[in-house]
Amino acid sequence: MKKYDTFLIDADGTLFDYDMAEENALKCMFRKYQLSYNENVRTLYRKINRDVWDSFEKGQTPKSEMQVLRFKRLFGALEIKGDPYIFNVEYLVELGKGSFLIDGAFELCKTISDSHCRAYIVTNGISTTQKARLENAIIKPYISKLFVSEDIGFQKLNTLYFEYVFSHIPCTDKSKMIIIGDSLSADIAGGIHAGIDTCWFNKCDTENHSGFIPTYEIKKLLEICDLIG
Repeated sequence: MKKYDTFLIDADGTLFDYDMAEENALKCMFRKYQLSYNENVRTLYRKINRDVWDSFEKGQTPKSEMQVLRFKRLFGALEIKGDPYIFNVEYLVELGKGSFLIDGAFELCKTISDSHCRAYIVTNGISTTQKARLENAIIKPYISKLFVSEDIGFQKLNTLYFEYVFSHIPCTDKSKMIIIGDSLSADIAGGIHAGIDTCWFNKCDTENHSGFIPTYEIKKLLEICDLIG
């Protein structure tokens, strides 16, 4: 198998267990405001959040509007009276505390570092949340840099995002780079457009109908260790 020394790794759903962090943050916020919370609430929120994130990644909705829009829609559906803007601000603080890792994430980052290679986090997530999460995570010593689309000004799908990343890392040989992520539309499509190899973290064994064909496909993070050179 081909070997790589520069690993661009997605955050949510790849290194971090976003679902667990999300559930904890939602429970905390609904408890704080004395609102009824159950699995139906979480299911509804996840659908709304997925829809607005898709709209954001397609460039149809600015991130600042997207963040508030998800709670505005949730409040409307649940007939909750409240300020979705304030709720979102406080929710992001709670979300930033959730540094739960996907199985194998710690071992992978440590192995990359111990092999004198570099691991970078590339994410479309919210800047304050991602920085807080990484600051609290045990993988922090093994991450060379965090690249957040909100700070760069371009989404991960955009080649300008990757041009920024490439200009801020020591490796200039694209043949030695690979991006790993769970999103075909952002991680895999973005990597393909940027001219680097890709690895789809397909932990749920989902069929690929996107039209974007990754260089590799894995179901467990530690399978990537075979690519470390």
